Amino acid sequence: MPDGFDRPSLQEDAPSEVGAEARSLPRYPADWPGPGPIDLVQHDPPHASSTTEWWYLKAHIELVDGRRQSLFAAFFRVLKGRDERTGELQYAHSLTWALSDVARKRYLTQSLVDRDAPRLGIEKLDRGEGSRDPLIRRAMREVCVRGRVPQPDRLFERAPFVATSRLELEFDDNLLRKTDDGRYRLHLHCPRQHVDVELEFTPRKPAVRHGDDGVVKGTQGEDMFYYFVPRCDVRGTIATEGVPVSIARGGGWYDHEFGRHPEGEASIQKGKRDDLAWNWCGLQLEDGSEISAYRIVDLSSEEILGARILVVDSDGTRHDVAGRFEPRNLWQSARSFNEYPTRWILEIPSRGIELCLEASFDDQEFVTVISKPAFWEGRVEVSGTLGGRPAVGTGYVERSGFASIDDLEGFFAAVGRRVRESVAECCPREPSFTQARDLIASAEREDWMVGVDVDRFARTLLHPIREITDRGGKSWRSYAALACCDIVGGDSRRFVQWLAMPELMHVGSLIVDDVQDGSTVRRGGPAAHEIYGQAHAINAGTAAYFIGQKLLDAKQLSADSRLRIYDLYFEALRAGHAGQALDIEGFDDVLDDAIARGDADALEQRILAIHRLKTAAPAASLARMGAVAGGGSDAQIDGIGAYFEGLGLAFQIIDDVLNLRGFSRGLKATGEDIMHGKVTLPVAKAFGRLAPTRRGWLLAELRAKPQQTERVAACIAEIEGCGALDACVEQAYALVEDAWRHFDPLVADSFPKIILRAFGWYVLERHY
Repeated sequence: MPDGFDRPSLQEDAPSEVGAEARSLPRYPADWPGPGPIDLVQHDPPHASSTTEWWYLKAHIELVDGRRQSLFAAFFRVLKGRDERTGELQYAHSLTWALSDVARKRYLTQSLVDRDAPRLGIEKLDRGEGSRDPLIRRAMREVCVRGRVPQPDRLFERAPFVATSRLELEFDDNLLRKTDDGRYRLHLHCPRQHVDVELEFTPRKPAVRHGDDGVVKGTQGEDMFYYFVPRCDVRGTIATEGVPVSIARGGGWYDHEFGRHPEGEASIQKGKRDDLAWNWCGLQLEDGSEISAYRIVDLSSEEILGARILVVDSDGTRHDVAGRFEPRNLWQSARSFNEYPTRWILEIPSRGIELCLEASFDDQEFVTVISKPAFWEGRVEVSGTLGGRPAVGTGYVERSGFASIDDLEGFFAAVGRRVRESVAECCPREPSFTQARDLIASAEREDWMVGVDVDRFARTLLHPIREITDRGGKSWRSYAALACCDIVGGDSRRFVQWLAMPELMHVGSLIVDDVQDGSTVRRGGPAAHEIYGQAHAINAGTAAYFIGQKLLDAKQLSADSRLRIYDLYFEALRAGHAGQALDIEGFDDVLDDAIARGDADALEQRILAIHRLKTAAPAASLARMGAVAGGGSDAQIDGIGAYFEGLGLAFQIIDDVLNLRGFSRGLKATGEDIMHGKVTLPVAKAFGRLAPTRRGWLLAELRAKPQQTERVAACIAEIEGCGALDACVEQAYALVEDAWRHFDPLVADSFPKIILRAFGWYVLERHY
């Protein structure tokens, strides 16, 4: 079985037979198709009986310049209620479409939503739908109450037009219209990504009913009618760089689905079920046949709610068959950090069909908060056998719901896994000669490798680094560099290699700090110097800073931007080392004065300076690097850096508080700082609040480094009792909220911005 297929995130996809099951047909509205062929003239237009309806087109094309591209477009309308004054039905509309450029491996998307989406979003949150993470929900509500939606979703600029007696949809500058002679004309426009599409679909086969004679179950349990035209000729033009390019050849597919919940309009308040997930594919083979398959799963019960495989022969004959439709390998997004299969197996024994569906390229993830917060829908290349003969073709696969990460803990755990993979790619435990050469020197300096024992190099320099990185850690620094690129309107997919860089910088400092501080434990295991010795640990920790530099190469950026990023990288290292120097030296010169006078301001400033230099400044520099790479303005770059500086300071302050109030999951012993005699910010604030005799007592206890539980507890009670811990929490909140108020108006609302907003609260309210 291919690597990753048996992981828990895919358990719901355990092999099972799908298709060809029978069930009793429900009674459905009179405006649904009756027996016999589908009358497209009658049933393509909107259906008044439907609470949910969508029109979907996809095309695989080759341009006259030889480039291969695919696209899909889905127009939706969903009943949202009735006008209180007139009683007329009111609908919410949305549009999602994407263009896959195979040669360039580019996936361009657009998501437009109803202007009433902010209000509907609040109602959805009030019903308990959407993300289950309370902080993400809070951040989403903050956006919605201001009448906004997070990008990449965008509100319609004007009310969509939907004709009632014919198929004619106009959603801003995007149109779908049925001509009198039966062709579908599609126009898509995205000025933000400089894309214009003009296509005409001419059906070459009659419409085919899906499901049970056309009836399927929708994602809210509603009854839906589903038909499709499996093959169309496609002609027209596509412009991705301002110049329209004609299509040399193309094949298309048209879907239409409409229906309603058995409870009718009462179902509007039920919302979309969040426990459902599905796979769907539509394949066009070169022998003139098509295959459509879907599988809907209730994740809470693992029940298959609906599954079907249809084969349409070259003459249009429909066959309802049984078979397997299974995912195989996994790919992880570096934006949502969801995992998706990018290869599927489709087997239909009764037809002698064995097909492999391979993604034309992995990153065809559609990020949209509508779908919590992303789904995968992309072009696949089809190969295998059909009746013992070779079979090839092209298709689309959609996968939604299975891999969604629904809370911040899960999100940053997924980030951490991807960061560790990135570090392993950069610093392999068993490097090849070329990998070692590129870490030590370069292709131009290969002579420097003469006499180098690659195994010894790996064991003495790479293994200490991997020893610490492989244990996991807080990966928010790595996420910051990529997220800040997206937040200012850039594309972090161009800088995925940066994921390892913040971790290498951080781990390098941890390895060296442990030697300097005499720490014996790091991330739940022995410190690196306990395993490899101090000399190797110091050398490896220092080398980690310079290995990170190898990842900064970004030739797609201007020389000025690259220079600015290099300056920020070394700015972070300088600040971190200055902070460590001050931390090692301590603050005895101001400590006695704080005890004598009860004025701890100078002591607090010294402690905050160390936190700022060791944690906040590097985090701020990394965030600014991402914003520079994303093409942010000077104001955005400064604002995002200031936010991460406040966040980094708050992180360390809350860390000091949790050390005395207790970490969840027993991550650290409560009062560990007291046992080490460490003067932290809560202690400094206590010195400024306690009476002289109690200040002297607390200092004496700290200098004794008590190990007895009762003595440690007494120190904590003294600090808690004078309000020092609450004051620290208030200060941390003020740092984050003040920085956010400055940063918030500088950038548009977006998915990564929501994550950062929620993460700010997570830092303040965490318990680990």
